[in-house]
Amino acid sequence: QAEGARAEADRAVRASDAAASQARELRASLSARLEAAAERLAEITTQIRETARVEPEDLARSLADAAIAIPGDAGGMEAHLYNLERQRDAIGPVNLRAEEEAVEHAARLETMQAERLDLTGAIGKLRQGIDELNGEGRERLVAAFEVINEHFKALFESLFEGGVAELRLVESDDPLEAGLEIFACPPGKRMATMSLMSGGEQALTAAALIFAVFLANPAPICVLDEVDAPLDDANVDRFCNLLDEMRRRTQTRFIAITHNPVTMARMDRLFGVTMAERGVSQLVSVDLRQAEAMAAQ
Repeated sequence: QAEGARAEADRAVRASDAAASQARELRASLSARLEAAAERLAEITTQIRETARVEPEDLARSLADAAIAIPGDAGGMEAHLYNLERQRDAIGPVNLRAEEEAVEHAARLETMQAERLDLTGAIGKLRQGIDELNGEGRERLVAAFEVINEHFKALFESLFEGGVAELRLVESDDPLEAGLEIFACPPGKRMATMSLMSGGEQALTAAALIFAVFLANPAPICVLDEVDAPLDDANVDRFCNLLDEMRRRTQTRFIAITHNPVTMARMDRLFGVTMAERGVSQLVSVDLRQAEAMAAQ
């Protein structure tokens, strides 16, 4: 019996040794695997920090908040990380000044919108001012046109000793954009535009229009450059009579440049250029009223 008990004890010892040996081997294996896992965890941590530039704990919280499913195994995590890297690369380079630039652009946009409002207001005021000026211009133009037209009709009838003439605004209903046309009917002729009249008739008609403007808005001086050139003696006399009438009705001084002796004889003073000596010009002035008085004596 003692030997049997001893044998049973030996077997128990051997079984315990075998179990202890297996436990030591398992412990060594688990320690090795734990060390490998720790090393792998350190590599992944380093990779996360270098690649994602974030702490693993922060990344885990972000993924949890975003409710993104993360694979439990390492291979799945690597595949998932690879997919994330591809998505990141597809986005392109990151502008680190994007937020600052957004603020700058927002401020610039606000400034431009304020300037746009100012410009819109200025344009509105400018258009209003233009409309007011155009309205006033139309009124003044129409008023001046009516006054000049009445004077023109009277002067034309006086110059031609009859006949009818008038001014008309043509080609537009807007006085500011309309053209001016002269319609005249000398005695014994039909109403026609000025372009269909003879040279003498055109000269007298133009003189009537010029003097009509001077009656509506007199000027200190009026220079007439050979207006009487296309006129015969009878029409020159009518032209001079009109000059005398204009002198009585206005304070305008008329200077007539002419070679016509009839016109010269009707003037108050003559100015001319003579050459008393060869190559030497001399200005000559003659007061015809004084000359007539001296001749009468």
